Amino acid sequence: MQALLVIDMEQGFLNADRSERNNPDAEKNILKLMDYFRETKQPIIHIQHLSTDPHSAFFTEEGYQFMEGFEPHPGEKVFQKHVNSAFIGTNLEEYLHEKGICRLVITGLTLPHCVSTTTRMAGNLGFETTLISDATATFALRDIMGNWLDAEELHQSHLAALNEEFAKVISSEEFLRVIDKKENEID
Repeated sequence: MQALLVIDMEQGFLNADRSERNNPDAEKNILKLMDYFRETKQPIIHIQHLSTDPHSAFFTEEGYQFMEGFEPHPGEKVFQKHVNSAFIGTNLEEYLHEKGICRLVITGLTLPHCVSTTTRMAGNLGFETTLISDATATFALRDIMGNWLDAEELHQSHLAALNEEFAKVISSEEFLRVIDKKENEID
């Protein structure tokens, strides 16, 4: 069985003073995948980051509330975390095993942080992991010399590092096309 993991789709990403971001369609692509999983009655698991840092955009309730349209529906599981990995300090791994979920389709914000960390751990824990390349996004970051690194270049380098080692990296269109070819076969 597979599940869709939706990581940190929270107001703090909208309200905070952020640097340049790539992939303005990430939210739209995540919502398409959520619609597909809901229509086919497959599990959606929401990950919510509650920061312990009082200076974080995700420390207050206003910051860690889900973005409009990303609120969990009844029956969808929510795991709250305090670090980058959805597996640390939660019972996510135990829950996945209890439910017989062996395949994870990963989406959310942001790729270099919580999405990458969770993807790496999922792969290392033995889950068949698919990362949806256009259902995540990256903000520009400063390097250790203080120079800005381009958001799209960072995004592509993280996808390259994760692909075929920790996850299969594909687009949302490719994921949905492959599913259609399998005639929505769900085990």
